Amino acid sequence: MPYTYQQADRVFKNDGIRELGLDPDGMRFLKLRSLSRKEHLNRLIEDHGLAIPDGKPTARLKAVFESRVTDAQIDTTIRAISATERQQRATLEPALITELYKLQMFDWGGLHQNSLEKTIVDNYVKKIRSFDDLQARVDNELFHSMKSYVLCSWYNHWTSIIVEDVFRDHPAVLPAVGLIKKVDFFVRGVPYDLKVTYLPEGYIKDARKGAREKEESSLLKRFCKKANIHFDKTLPAARLLEDLWSKVKDCPDTEAKALIDSLKARRLAILDNAIANPANLITWLYENQGVRRFDASNRIFLVLVDCSNFFESWKLKRARPLLVDKIHGHLNDANNTGLDLTFQWEGATYHATSDVVFVVHNR
Repeated sequence: MPYTYQQADRVFKNDGIRELGLDPDGMRFLKLRSLSRKEHLNRLIEDHGLAIPDGKPTARLKAVFESRVTDAQIDTTIRAISATERQQRATLEPALITELYKLQMFDWGGLHQNSLEKTIVDNYVKKIRSFDDLQARVDNELFHSMKSYVLCSWYNHWTSIIVEDVFRDHPAVLPAVGLIKKVDFFVRGVPYDLKVTYLPEGYIKDARKGAREKEESSLLKRFCKKANIHFDKTLPAARLLEDLWSKVKDCPDTEAKALIDSLKARRLAILDNAIANPANLITWLYENQGVRRFDASNRIFLVLVDCSNFFESWKLKRARPLLVDKIHGHLNDANNTGLDLTFQWEGATYHATSDVVFVVHNR
């Protein structure tokens, strides 16, 4: 049964992106929703000579949905708008990438995304009673943490635009030109939200646990204690693992080399298994979302892995030629229409269409 505008709008507001993407009228709604900004909708109306009266934006969007405009005409306008916007960004892109390569360390400084205000309130505002102590800690601690936070946020913002443009530049991709929740673009008729990630440490930990292997950090700590190598036990788990790995790797000892070689080989085996069985990794990514960011919308995951240094995989977000090669190589496969998955989250069952692109470097 075809969607009416009201029905499609209700499903959209209830985060039913996947359901809309499975229906021709639902897809029509999503595409038009990405054109809902006044100037974009006017462009569509003018491009195809639609007789749409002036009025409130919602009423005009509904009228366009119910008009004679075809999917092909909608796509044409979307691509024309996107091409103009892309041309503007393309002229600035080479200089932007040069600037991004200037960042040599990616460290949030203890101030995590989506919890900046809470971190400041909990650790400074509510905990410190002395003005002089507060001022000293702001000068000596918070300033440096804020600087790191801003640099990481800046890097993530601009590299995300570059990565999205690599996808949008492929002919199989139809961009979502306006902001539309949980849809960055459409790949061969499937709406996707793009998520950039790395081979998750939690996924590696679970794979080792499933094989009854000790955690990497436990093995590295044991070696450091044996070799009298100092490490800071108070570091967050992810930072501690990187610190331990670096120190053992730099140790001129055959046992240290053997341990690092063993850990790396196991990581590569886990990576190979994820590439061969992508549904396993995708399901893990859905099932291990944070509570604040949970949703079951269609996602395409870009997994970045630098095999020469797993902890510096973040640098690949600015490696545009490599991204183009791997992403376009994946999208060139016309038979790749994503995977239909079922996953569990907090006792409930969800369904999603998803895909994953692996960018593996220095293998």
